[in-house]
Amino acid sequence: MDPETGVYQNPVKRESWKTVLTLAYQSLGVVYGDLSTSPLYVFKSTFAEDIQHSETNEEIYGVLSFIFWTLTLVPLFKYVFIVLRADDNGEGGTFALYSLLCRHARVNSLPNCQLADEELSDYKKDNIDFAPKNGFGSKLKSTLERYRVLQRFLLVLALIGTCMVIGDGVLTPAISVFSAVSGLELSMAKEHHKYVEVPVACVILIGLFALQHYGTHKVGFLFAPVVLTWLLCISAIGLYNILHWNPHVYQALSPYYMYKFLKKTQRGGWMSLGGILLCITGSEAMFADLGHFSQLSIKIAFTSLVYPSLILAYMGQAAYLSQHHDVNNYYRIGFYVSVPERLRWPVLVIAILAAVVGSQAIITGTFSIIKQCSSLGCFPRVKIVHTSSKIHGQIYIPEINWILMLLCLAVTIGFRDTKRLGNASGLAVITVMLVTTCLMSLVIVLCWQKSVFFAVGFVVFFGTIEALYFSASLIKFLEGAWVPIALAFVFLIIMCVWHYGTLKKYEFDVQNKVSINWLLSLGPSLGIVRVRGIGLIHTELVSGIPAIFSHFVTNLPAFHQVLVFICIKSVPVPHVRPEERFLVGHIGPRKYRLYRCIVRYGYRDFHKDDMEFENDLVCSIAELIRSGSVGLNVAIDDPVKEDDKMTVVGTSSTHTEGIRMSEDDVDNNIDAASTSELREIQSPPVVVANKPRKRVRFIVPESPKIDMDATEELQELTEAREAGIAYILGHSYVKAKQGSGFIKKLVINFGYEFLRRNSRAPTHTLSLPHASTLEVGMIYHV
Repeated sequence: MDPETGVYQNPVKRESWKTVLTLAYQSLGVVYGDLSTSPLYVFKSTFAEDIQHSETNEEIYGVLSFIFWTLTLVPLFKYVFIVLRADDNGEGGTFALYSLLCRHARVNSLPNCQLADEELSDYKKDNIDFAPKNGFGSKLKSTLERYRVLQRFLLVLALIGTCMVIGDGVLTPAISVFSAVSGLELSMAKEHHKYVEVPVACVILIGLFALQHYGTHKVGFLFAPVVLTWLLCISAIGLYNILHWNPHVYQALSPYYMYKFLKKTQRGGWMSLGGILLCITGSEAMFADLGHFSQLSIKIAFTSLVYPSLILAYMGQAAYLSQHHDVNNYYRIGFYVSVPERLRWPVLVIAILAAVVGSQAIITGTFSIIKQCSSLGCFPRVKIVHTSSKIHGQIYIPEINWILMLLCLAVTIGFRDTKRLGNASGLAVITVMLVTTCLMSLVIVLCWQKSVFFAVGFVVFFGTIEALYFSASLIKFLEGAWVPIALAFVFLIIMCVWHYGTLKKYEFDVQNKVSINWLLSLGPSLGIVRVRGIGLIHTELVSGIPAIFSHFVTNLPAFHQVLVFICIKSVPVPHVRPEERFLVGHIGPRKYRLYRCIVRYGYRDFHKDDMEFENDLVCSIAELIRSGSVGLNVAIDDPVKEDDKMTVVGTSSTHTEGIRMSEDDVDNNIDAASTSELREIQSPPVVVANKPRKRVRFIVPESPKIDMDATEELQELTEAREAGIAYILGHSYVKAKQGSGFIKKLVINFGYEFLRRNSRAPTHTLSLPHASTLEVGMIYHV
């Protein structure tokens, strides 16, 4: 973790074994909490109603065989051996795959992309050639780039996976906590425990969500020990049950028992696959949380501990049930019944703690993926609180947290049983996996440049397995599976409406931008009085002058002596290195004191506070002036040419040998001494009666020499910085233009406008000081 930048440095190579094993241990609490608690409810959901436990044990052995091969083929073969390799500069998840595809084929949904973005260090992974080497790959790439409908389909596919992850964030805490609490049923009468389970589960869930704003860094060190204790506990109990009840249960691992199971149960066996599916819930977390660990550490944790512990746990349950056929009571098919009676209370406590840890991981993951969606313009603006200044990725989103809590309580109280909660959770899990399989097939061809036969084989093999489970889950639509579909549909509509409105708003800005020739025709003073200070004009445009600036010029009597058109944008990489953060350049001749600054963030980066950002911004402009990057001497409207005239400048902490800025409260007789290597440039002294004022100085290296014009420009910049910075934003009201169709009017005038009114204002998401912000309203007819 780099504390200066807040970017998690993922050391894929040159890791010591001590580091790898430490990361593997830590991954238990973050990655495997959900997957590890699945034995609590798999057998119970599978035998809910579709199949019965008979004296022949064919059902138990068949279910165990399905569980074993599902755990082996999906988490182990698919994710550990294949999908984990498709990281996006160390990051994983649905958006990581989509980001990879966006960079290898021009299918990016972000409107304000530039050629300069492709020069970022992390844009081209390992400096590989983006052009596919095989003929099919080239044809696929050109087809995706040619047809806009395919690009939109790819985006919608990624958003569907994202929406199902959000749905999983609702369902996983509910089923994990409820299943853990269900151990109380063995300690009290059947007619009583149903009145205890739901209230206790709800209290635990409310406490879980209520503590989210504190973050996990204070108690995070407990997560790995809890999951480790749980895994050792279930594996020990499983081994005991195998040796005590049925040492020959290992024979059920043969695929032959799957055939016998389906032959005997037929349609009921196929429908019961929706319960078996739950054994791999949480597998996607291995890929989604890759950015916090390394591939090797996640592989070691799964193959050496998690996988064998789960297999022993399921074999132990099957061994116990193979010798107990009393199914008069529903709860006799479950996890706790196979736990020795003396250990049930300690195991119950450990199970509840493990369920809370697993729920915490999926909640944090939901926050993270919504933040990524918001960064890429696919989700309304929300308040993002960073709960730790040291650990990257630990964020809290208040609005989403309380929505998740209400939905989680609603499904817990509404369903009140593991069967329907399992049906709902299973569909969400398998849909995300299907989306990953589809995107991975494209990554194999376009990014890895492998044979199309390898990609087809991947889709056919894993897609067939997942489609089988998907069909078994979908058939339970009326029995709980409608919940993730309904949640995903609502969130998908929100994302699509917001993305469409944002895209149309940007297109309006591009079509109505003001010509730079018009601006330069006004002269250096722009036809108005220029007063001391820096004006930051926020815009989504990366070239040209926003139309709203003409309203400022024609309606305001004065403007700042230094004007900066600033665009804060996201690029399709997880992190932008601090030394490549700013893209700065002049607009027009130097004497106009007009600058353009493009601030680039990755979809997993977080924005700095306003004071640090202001200093970095001013330093980047000063570095542009010092470095001798001559501004545009002619009016240019071509964005490509304008890109060529812009300079990449890092944050102030990354160019230690360059220009530095010093701020202090001093009187006017400040000591301006300099060394042989450095000299100071400061504003002319201004007398302020009986009041100290903030003095800004630029400390400039003596070499290379800067000319008098640059010195004068830097002096004026220091004077403007001392006077303060004002933020100017356009407050837009988007309306569908006359003649638009009914659907467009509905989406823009009602859908997008509703979301805009009920989302955070740009001033809040950009962390702008309200006292220094000026907003000017403007109606956009799109």
